[in-house]
Amino acid sequence: MASYNSEAPLLNTYQAVVSAYSDFLTVVIHTILYERNIYPQTSFIKARKYNYPVRQSRHPKLCKWIMDAVASVEAEMLKCTVAQTSVVIHAPPPSSKPLERYVFSTASFPRIQSSETLTTFASPPASDQSASTEKPPDVPSAATPRPADLKKFNPPPTSDLPEQFRATLARLSTSLTRLNPLPEDCSFTLAIELRDEEVVDAPIGRGDRWVAAEPGLQKERRRDGNDYGGFEGGSGDTEVVEVGLGESKKGKDLGGVRTTPVRALEAGAFRMEVWIEEGRGKFQAQVEEDDEYEYG
Repeated sequence: MASYNSEAPLLNTYQAVVSAYSDFLTVVIHTILYERNIYPQTSFIKARKYNYPVRQSRHPKLCKWIMDAVASVEAEMLKCTVAQTSVVIHAPPPSSKPLERYVFSTASFPRIQSSETLTTFASPPASDQSASTEKPPDVPSAATPRPADLKKFNPPPTSDLPEQFRATLARLSTSLTRLNPLPEDCSFTLAIELRDEEVVDAPIGRGDRWVAAEPGLQKERRRDGNDYGGFEGGSGDTEVVEVGLGESKKGKDLGGVRTTPVRALEAGAFRMEVWIEEGRGKFQAQVEEDDEYEYG
């Protein structure tokens, strides 16, 4: 049985927070692939992480894909541009509809500049705690907080983050066993959702590994002027959706038909929420299978 270092991380920098998140995300992806039978369960070995029994794929190419994908997520996380990461399960071709989404929201992570990722968090001076919270007249109300304003987490030397990870894995495993089975030959992918900020630039079209998500998984589609907004998916197809002038429309595969909360975690600067979304494509596929079984 493989074992991993489960020592409590020192969450004293933003780099340490992101590293702990990447470590957990790697374990979660293996867990989901095992529990949802995306790959044969016999291709996974027993392991332990956070003092909890988990499964790890023993296929070298799959392990490398997961490591590379998580590394790409970590690179974007260090830019403070990611609001959440999702593991998306797709139906087999030709539909390839999103069936399930496992969402890890990091919108509450610290907001800092990329040059401050290794700067140690510090509690604010005592004088600042008693000072007025009113902003100076020369600072706009919508101004972006300075990194110095964000160094207020003052995490303890060690945290209970491993215990919270362990509890989250246990709750996730229990939730997965209660989901309806998936069809055979499903695939999966890893997606990120960026923050709602004009300065956030999508990491596509520059030789990176990221591609635009299919329209149903886009956060919003907006019509400006006389043109209809559309998003180009990974296959190169573009879906054009009629949206009123100045209006936006949420992707139909976001939110899902059924949502299962898993757990909210908080340890110092590490603050994350986890939930599961089951898409309408999953239930449509089950209805079609039932009809085929009854009338076939």
